[in-house]
Amino acid sequence: MKEIITTTKAPEPIGPYNQAILKGNTLYTSGQIAIDPTSGELVLSSIEEETKQVMENMREVLAAAGMTFEDVVKTSIFISDMNNFSKINLVYGEYFSDNTAPARETVEVANLPKFVNVEISMIAIK
Repeated sequence: MKEIITTTKAPEPIGPYNQAILKGNTLYTSGQIAIDPTSGELVLSSIEEETKQVMENMREVLAAAGMTFEDVVKTSIFISDMNNFSKINLVYGEYFSDNTAPARETVEVANLPKFVNVEISMIAIK
């Protein structure tokens, strides 16, 4: 049986999906974008601040399932401009140890929800 994971410390879904699903000991998160969960506003002041908000949102989703970034085994990063890769990568890297960083792909896409610049989803195992 799957368990729906939800927290008010991360943005509410903007469509017919949940923040995350826990199946056994594996957590599948939905993509997070840079919505401030308190104000509901997008954080788009810089690509670094946008990425940080995404990662903080993801931290809260993981925490709601009793997990941390150390439990993450796979991430998917979708970006609207590959020229932002290095800036996104620097912020993203602050959340993982080089020795235990998860597998990952980074893909440039034409558009993202609400026309943001970065969206990240994760798979974690406890």
